[in-house]
Amino acid sequence: MAAAVESASTAMPPARRVPDRFRTVSALVAAAAPAILVVIVVILFQQAAPAVRHFGLGFLTGTEWNPVTDMFGALPAIFGTVSTAFLALVLAVPVGVAVAVILAEQGQTTLRGILGTGIELLAAIPSVVYGIWALYVLAPWSYQHLELPISDRFGSIGWLSQPGARSLFNASLVLAVMILPTLSAISREVIRAVPRGLKENAVALGATWWETTWRVILPSARAGIFGATILALGRALGETIAVTMVIGNRYAIPPSIFSPAYTLASVIANEFNEATGTLYPAALIELGLVLILVTLVVNIVALLLVRSTSREASRAA
Repeated sequence: MAAAVESASTAMPPARRVPDRFRTVSALVAAAAPAILVVIVVILFQQAAPAVRHFGLGFLTGTEWNPVTDMFGALPAIFGTVSTAFLALVLAVPVGVAVAVILAEQGQTTLRGILGTGIELLAAIPSVVYGIWALYVLAPWSYQHLELPISDRFGSIGWLSQPGARSLFNASLVLAVMILPTLSAISREVIRAVPRGLKENAVALGATWWETTWRVILPSARAGIFGATILALGRALGETIAVTMVIGNRYAIPPSIFSPAYTLASVIANEFNEATGTLYPAALIELGLVLILVTLVVNIVALLLVRSTSREASRAA
């Protein structure tokens, strides 16, 4: 009997492995995003080919933008894009992390609910509404109560002089408000994911709420907060309408943060409809390529910082 069973089992063919269709479909969908990006870059490069051949790498270091003489350089727009985005991060990160810490705390459900809803509603406001508010409310208020007092007291510092109603600083202010929902929402979830045992152990050792937050919770959530900062930075680098309305749109490297400036996205939005000839449209399309390149470089650097932070956190643990 045992021999018959053994012979029957050996005669049965091995069971075939059922393919994991969900995993295959997920891999294809995940690969679609970088593929689409590559297609976009290739198409933009083809359209920008006349400007790429004419200016070469000098396009990145040129400071003149004159459609009449067909002289185009991207350096002032690159400077304006990067400086507004990073200044917005400097203004938004402390506020966003502080809001996230408050929202992640237990207790005061009504207060946290109202505050959290208000912060999340900021993400639903269109960019043009932010621009109108910044143009008629934020920029005049900032000029009277921030730029003038700061320039009067610290005007000897070059980059804190020459206040103006439309400036790089005002563009950074509105960008800081716009990226605040992304920064605070993701940071809140990261802080909530910190094991409660760490906080309870710190409290049991006699640490105050501030010491627990500053020395235990925030270091544990540091990698996730860096990730939230990366997402907020991506939003700030590509913002167009709101920044265009308050930045002043002067194509030059500003001598002060209170001076007018220009960004890559603003140049494209303002001038693409009136671009004629061959070099002018190609130069604007090349600005789009430069914007993609700047965003890619900044995100790669930020990703490396996140990975190094994660390794240090895992070693400390």
